[in-house]
Amino acid sequence: MKGDSMRDEYDFSKGERGKFYRPDAKIHLPLYLDDDVQAKLLSLAAAKGEDYSVFVNDLLKKDIELIQLAQ
Repeated sequence: MKGDSMRDEYDFSKGERGKFYRPDAKIHLPLYLDDDVQAKLLSLAAAKGEDYSVFVNDLLKKDIELIQLAQ
């Protein structure tokens, strides 16, 4: 198939180091939940009328607080 292979060499002589680097950029890593866990969280958030992301973040913050209290 055309375009599926890499060349032996690439010319980066006109490249600019750090062109897209942003020191203040935040990276949001994907989080993968088990299907049953995600379904339950979606259901609980909907039942409370809350945004799913806000609900999960609040839940995790509470768990972190409990873990810290138990230490």
